[in-house]
Amino acid sequence: MQPPKGEPMVRRSLAVLAALSIAASAAVAKGTNRAYVSSEKDDAITIIDIRTLAVVGVIKTCGRPRHLQFTADNTRLLAACGDSGKADVIDVASGKSVGSIPLGDDPEAFDLSPDGKTLYVSREEDAELAAIDTASGKVLRRVKVGAEPEGVKVSPDGKRVYVASEVANMVHVVDAQSGEVLKNVPVGKRPRRFAITPDGKELWVTSELAANVSVVSTADYKVLATISFAPKGIRQEDITPIGVAMTKDGKGAFVSLGRANHVAFVDVASRKPTHYVLVGKRAWNVALTKDESKLLVVNGLSDDMTVVDVKEGRPTKTVPVGRVPYMVVIDD
Repeated sequence: MQPPKGEPMVRRSLAVLAALSIAASAAVAKGTNRAYVSSEKDDAITIIDIRTLAVVGVIKTCGRPRHLQFTADNTRLLAACGDSGKADVIDVASGKSVGSIPLGDDPEAFDLSPDGKTLYVSREEDAELAAIDTASGKVLRRVKVGAEPEGVKVSPDGKRVYVASEVANMVHVVDAQSGEVLKNVPVGKRPRRFAITPDGKELWVTSELAANVSVVSTADYKVLATISFAPKGIRQEDITPIGVAMTKDGKGAFVSLGRANHVAFVDVASRKPTHYVLVGKRAWNVALTKDESKLLVVNGLSDDMTVVDVKEGRPTKTVPVGRVPYMVVIDD
């Protein structure tokens, strides 16, 4: 990883990184009731008011933004940009960039440790997980994993980091302290994203080319179950699960099905889909509002976001966003 050029930029970046660490212990800021959608082709983030479902702004950012995540206090939004090799740090209140964090070549997804002191990012070209100290900006360690790593998820206690390798068809379980790979868990073909049940006992892994979700025990890392999807009238090869979200009580899950243009509602206890909702083209990632009344679904090939009424299980609105939208996060 190359350091930022210029001493002023170094000081600026390190100040931002230190703020991220401090933010983890701060009180959570009042939500803005806005959703943020990254746009790969526009190098921008679209802002939507989730009360009116109207577009209220656009933030220009670095090249090819994909993964988005808030800091612990929701005052900063981080956008990982694949073409820029960094994360843009955006002040939520002003909607302006306040710095950047170098992430290395072609960063994919990232996650922050519970205390905000470490950022874990998957680097596709290098087939590694990098741990970055948020106080200094230094790379603490590099962990070799399978080819083309994507999804990254830190366990609630911060002791484990889960990394999905799209080529190896594995989930790598990494010890956060030592960087040791503790376990390689075979899952479905081309694993992409994760969710952890609220009780912390299960890790759900979407597999894009297997049309399923693997349910992995976080106690012994055995695959407990495989959830398959079959929306009526959709060819099997077009069922490509990507995003996954869970309700706070752990009873329900939602899985976007990519080229199938649907979202699956899943009963967690029985591990079975209950029904499917038609959304836009190439359903990528999903997010639930805090009251869990709305599910927001980003559609990568129709350049829009579908709003789904969770209780009624039906789409209620389509909101145009930037070109090739990838991810949505909500500040409410």
